[in-house]
Amino acid sequence: MLQSLGYLGFHTANLDDWSGYGSRFLGMQLAERSQSSLCFRMDDRKQRILIHGEADRRPIFGWEADNAMAVEALGANLERAATKVVRMDKALAGQRHVTGGITFEDPGGNRLEVVYGSEVAPDPFKPGRAHSGFKTGPLGLGHIVLNTTNMDADVAFYTEVLGFELSDYVTKPFRAMFFYINSRHHSLALIEWPKRGIHHLMIEMYSLDDVGQGYDLALREEGRVATTLGRHSNDFMTSFYSNSPSGFLVESGWGGRTIDTANWQAFEVVEGPSLWGHERNWISAEGRELAAQMRMKAARDNVRAPVQVTPGNFAIASGECPWWENVKRAAE
Repeated sequence: MLQSLGYLGFHTANLDDWSGYGSRFLGMQLAERSQSSLCFRMDDRKQRILIHGEADRRPIFGWEADNAMAVEALGANLERAATKVVRMDKALAGQRHVTGGITFEDPGGNRLEVVYGSEVAPDPFKPGRAHSGFKTGPLGLGHIVLNTTNMDADVAFYTEVLGFELSDYVTKPFRAMFFYINSRHHSLALIEWPKRGIHHLMIEMYSLDDVGQGYDLALREEGRVATTLGRHSNDFMTSFYSNSPSGFLVESGWGGRTIDTANWQAFEVVEGPSLWGHERNWISAEGRELAAQMRMKAARDNVRAPVQVTPGNFAIASGECPWWENVKRAAE
């Protein structure tokens, strides 16, 4: 029923911090600014990220459906599950730059919106810093990860009511479950945690150099890096995490895995969440040590994953074995 993650809304105590963070650091386009809000673009859409200056605003999670019929079908499914559904009025749809949609809450009280007919901007996307672009389109703007105090209830809601499918899961050094609605490995993940809230937003770049240059920027700001550069074992993303002005993390990544949704089988990722790197300062010292031990074991076991590239984003090296190539050249 759902197609992709369409847009997100957050609050902040300082719009100026988000203005610089979103544009000059993350590379989004600051499309609109008022005294109380910011609007960022990531592609041809009129808006992807909304930032509100009011501290008491709840986050907004905007999911896209194919059309009005799909939205109505989902609304009926929600009502059968005893979830209150509110139809968007014209004013709210106009603020979201969509044709229409519905709003409701998940079991944790998060505000969800499902919409259709997202508007396209008339002018080209202009990044806030030089980069190759964000990988969005039918995959959506990226993925969102939520902390949950009731994993079972949230999993049942997102899978049985909203139609998310399980990609895979980890149990150590923390419990997390990953879910897809399109060929992006996951558009949503849930982490079991003592307090609810947003864990992180992931945005994917088209070039590894875009991520590396962002990492350089982060290293120049004290306290900006939340998780060091590394590579995930399930979605193969090479990424780092930064602390946002809203208190959650933003993962800047490259090379994310796409999956065959028609034939995918969920499984437990026993190597842990990362093949290398990703030192996480947001978990306990014991958790960091366990994660390090799992990475060391993956290295000893020679665990490897293919690099995920797109056409035009790679070049084939001029030989598989330098020694043999040299022998051939000497014999010529």
